[in-house]
Amino acid sequence: MYNVHYLNKISPKGTALWTDDYTPVEAMEEADAVLVRSANMHETHMPDNLLAIARAGAGVNNIPLTTCADKGIVVFNTPGANANSVMELALCGMLLASRDIVGGINWVQSIKGSSEVARLVEKGKSQFAGNEIRGKKLGIIGLGAIGGPLANRARKLGMDVCGHDPHISVEAAWHLDRHVARVKTREEIYETCDVITLHVPLLKDTEKMINAEAIAKMKDGVIILNFARDKLVDDDAMAEALASGKVRRYVTDFPNEKTANMPGCIAIPHLGASTAESEDNCAKMAVKQVMDYLENGNIVNSVNYPNCDMGICHTAGRITILHRNIPNSLGQFTAVLAAENVNIDGLMNKSRGEYAYTMFDLDHTPSQAAVEALSKIEGVLRVRVIR
Repeated sequence: MYNVHYLNKISPKGTALWTDDYTPVEAMEEADAVLVRSANMHETHMPDNLLAIARAGAGVNNIPLTTCADKGIVVFNTPGANANSVMELALCGMLLASRDIVGGINWVQSIKGSSEVARLVEKGKSQFAGNEIRGKKLGIIGLGAIGGPLANRARKLGMDVCGHDPHISVEAAWHLDRHVARVKTREEIYETCDVITLHVPLLKDTEKMINAEAIAKMKDGVIILNFARDKLVDDDAMAEALASGKVRRYVTDFPNEKTANMPGCIAIPHLGASTAESEDNCAKMAVKQVMDYLENGNIVNSVNYPNCDMGICHTAGRITILHRNIPNSLGQFTAVLAAENVNIDGLMNKSRGEYAYTMFDLDHTPSQAAVEALSKIEGVLRVRVIR
């Protein structure tokens, strides 16, 4: 039996997947697993019995990943589950920026009390004229679950599309429209595109990638879209570029004190994943991943431990070990099992930076003495007997 705690409202389409072995609890201290969407967990006490946290979404900035890793808590996210929702909003943002739709709507609200609305509209609509996106060049930085499908949709709308992604997967590349040009550097996108959209994670290499230096390389009147992460863009540099006209419009899904008051910026209230379909998909993926980890020990889509999947256990026993990535750890684990005459039918050992995960399928359930011996090995953070 497992206890589950929700820090946010989770779609019932996901929670309906729990079997009778799972019970929702009000207190996090009683939970084996936590499901979260946007709640900030950086100041949250992590109980020792907590095994997993699943973020029903892609971003995990609200979760202290290292703290969790040090306590042997595996953190999952749900990449791709909300991809279509974000992609559609990015497409919407491109249209909003190309034509002054927002300004026009606001202007109509300002004259709605007049008895001559129709006449005023015909007289004043020219101030909100814009451009079509057909024939324009779109540059996409990041061709993954969102950027790739966006490239394909933009091609169908008649845009010339190029993309930059040095880490593109084979699967993502296979699904790209053959007319999407792949460029080797961001600079090629900066220098040639009418519209630039960002779909990359926030890393040291990508933080403030859109800065004064990058903007200076861009075409005059460029449109920039940010539906990935707030800090990919230097807000001060963007404000100056909008004021000078270098950037025509900046569309962001991450309003803050600067962008919410920035002329020329269309700030959308973080609606990228705010569709019923997206919330359902994220919840279902999160629940399935947690169940697989708790019941089988498999890790899929973790952000602080390596992915490690041995499927359903068909042997008499399975034991899993979350540990630091220290040389000869595997040798010490197998020595403990060998001392007990335990036959290893299968094993998997993966590492991710400072942390590692090892799974053993055994010919019988390990003894408590073996579990305690494994727990005392240097660098071991958590040992679990699955069966």
